[in-house]
Amino acid sequence: MGHLITVATSLNQWALDFDGNFERIIESIRIAKERGATLRVGPELEITGYGCLDHFLEGDTVLHSWEVLCKVLLSPFCTDIVCDVGMPIIHKNVTYNCRVIIHNRKILLIRPKMWLANDGNYRELRFFTPWAKHRQWEDHYLPRIVQAVTGQTKVPFGDAVISTADTCIGVELCEELFTPASPHILMGLDGVEIFTNSSGSHHELRKLHTRVDLIKEATLKLGGIYLYANQQGCDGDRLYYDGSALIALNGRIIAQGSQFSLSDVEVVSATIDIEDVRAHRARSSRSMQAASAERYHRIEVAMALSDGQMGKVIDSQAIRRFEVSYHTPEEEIALGPACWLWDYLRRSRTQGFFLPLSGGIDSCATAVIVYSMCRLVVEAASRGDDQVIADARRIAGETDGSTYVPSDPKEFANRVFHTSYMGTENSSSETRSRAKQLSQDIGSYHVDLNMDTVVSSVRNLFGLVTGVKPQFRVHGGSSAENLALQNIQARLRMVLAYLFAQLLPWARGKTGGLLVLGSANVDESLRGYLTKYDCSSADVNPIGGISKTDLKKFILYARDAFSLPILDSFINAVPTAELEPITDTYVQADEADMGMTYDELSTFGRLRKVEKCGPYSMFTKLVHEWGTFLSPTQIAEKVKLFFFEYARNRHKMTTLTPSYHAESYSPDDNRFDLRPFLYPSRFPFQFAKIDATVPGLPDRSNTPPEQDRSSKAKADQ
Repeated sequence: MGHLITVATSLNQWALDFDGNFERIIESIRIAKERGATLRVGPELEITGYGCLDHFLEGDTVLHSWEVLCKVLLSPFCTDIVCDVGMPIIHKNVTYNCRVIIHNRKILLIRPKMWLANDGNYRELRFFTPWAKHRQWEDHYLPRIVQAVTGQTKVPFGDAVISTADTCIGVELCEELFTPASPHILMGLDGVEIFTNSSGSHHELRKLHTRVDLIKEATLKLGGIYLYANQQGCDGDRLYYDGSALIALNGRIIAQGSQFSLSDVEVVSATIDIEDVRAHRARSSRSMQAASAERYHRIEVAMALSDGQMGKVIDSQAIRRFEVSYHTPEEEIALGPACWLWDYLRRSRTQGFFLPLSGGIDSCATAVIVYSMCRLVVEAASRGDDQVIADARRIAGETDGSTYVPSDPKEFANRVFHTSYMGTENSSSETRSRAKQLSQDIGSYHVDLNMDTVVSSVRNLFGLVTGVKPQFRVHGGSSAENLALQNIQARLRMVLAYLFAQLLPWARGKTGGLLVLGSANVDESLRGYLTKYDCSSADVNPIGGISKTDLKKFILYARDAFSLPILDSFINAVPTAELEPITDTYVQADEADMGMTYDELSTFGRLRKVEKCGPYSMFTKLVHEWGTFLSPTQIAEKVKLFFFEYARNRHKMTTLTPSYHAESYSPDDNRFDLRPFLYPSRFPFQFAKIDATVPGLPDRSNTPPEQDRSSKAKADQ
């Protein structure tokens, strides 16, 4: 029996950080060799970082990749181990996303990606060309700087496999696992026993199950060992790559890395008997298909991945008992955005965060996520993570030679997290009290202020210039006056937020500035229920891709997990912007203002983006989903109201604060949701078709006619 040690690696790479990326690659190889591994796999485009975007079009990016690869080849850690490394390569004046397989200072194979990710968050066809010559290869002439290191003039480039003395290795790249006709099928039928997959897969809530199922399915019928390496961390953009490196054997996951971590390098390893693969494949039907399979070119390497000795021990019981770890969505919200914020904070070299804390659930959730980040920093420091400790000292303003180690989340939060309640005459004592109590419970440095004098100054200036002074609706003003007065408050909060973010460290006797955090959720952005350039305009927004429904569940989770009983008061409060005067008969409420509930918005968002529905198809779907409690007329009015508000507010998405991507229906048009921002907002053709369809549909809701009319009247307001 030949025993193999195989590894999959998660690295926290950073776009264009060539020195840092090199150091993390070498550290992962060192750890792998220390564990006796003979095969090491890294994440996609690990030398450059995955998120270089249009920098992949620059010749410098490819040149520097070759320079870093030379350093990897020359490293003493890279001997007697097969390493699978990712970088962009120009072959015959065409740029490809490639894996470079190296061994003992030689390049064995350059394997270009054949199926590119080109939807959602990905635009790989903008930078790369897919390799269309399947099961074909040709010579690639190496740059002279590489020839000087390897002694090779040319190497194989294309769709081939690696043959060692004891097994055969094939390469898949990220998206190729997700395609219907994945390369591992034909490679496996031609005798490939180990499949490597180097990925740059981002986090979305509830997404990990899909990835795990695909990896298990890849070897369940086929048999084989599947090594999945994924990037982990913020690569420099809205995405958080959520690690969870995996090793599968014959349809079972036998090893898994962390999904969320502050560590820069994580190596996942397993010891596997290759004979288990061969036994799994001993089926007549599989053998019949394999006997007629087209062959792959094999590149031979004079080494064995196994040592041929019986000294190594496989814990078969542990392999059989292994269960994949999944976080709940609430845990994902607590961990993913927190890790993303930490990467953003330490790499931007700022001194902390500033958050306008309104006393509402959205800014509350943002604050709790920052507190979760502080908890993760303390946990990593307690484990002796030198990189986290060094970053924490620098961010906290400790001088060189300091022995400070963060040991209490509240104490660390007081150093790096600043909050402010910006009240007006329209604010309630309840929201002010909630904000102050939350800041005390999580340890943030809190400022409580009234901004009425600033608001009055702007309002009086307008009156001085025009001779008329705007009034709120409750004081007899028009809708235009009412909206303008609300927007004045919201936009001034943004101005004050940046003022305090720049000067609060100075006021505390420190240097540097703070990153301003936004706190508009994905549903409000979708509906456009926010003021352009208000306090939702910030540097980054950790909750901008999370629904209000999920945020409420997260707050309930954090109440117990983080021992924050104050969060009960946020859950029970009615969501309100507090931008209009409170009277005995009127209190502003978000859902009433929007004309739809947050749960309805989540449904609209899913149908619009994920299921690709226009107004008419959304209506027909909702007739079936909501038909038992709403009449066709009510559903039609809700759909038309949503699309009208979505269309006329779409321009706000062009200036949306860069947000952590967590939801599949995010309306962020800068990356994920490419749609126009000038619409025929009444959708006359589409709405007319809905109206023509409604009379022919049965009403299954048993809704009284007067209730139906009142609902329509509300929707028309």
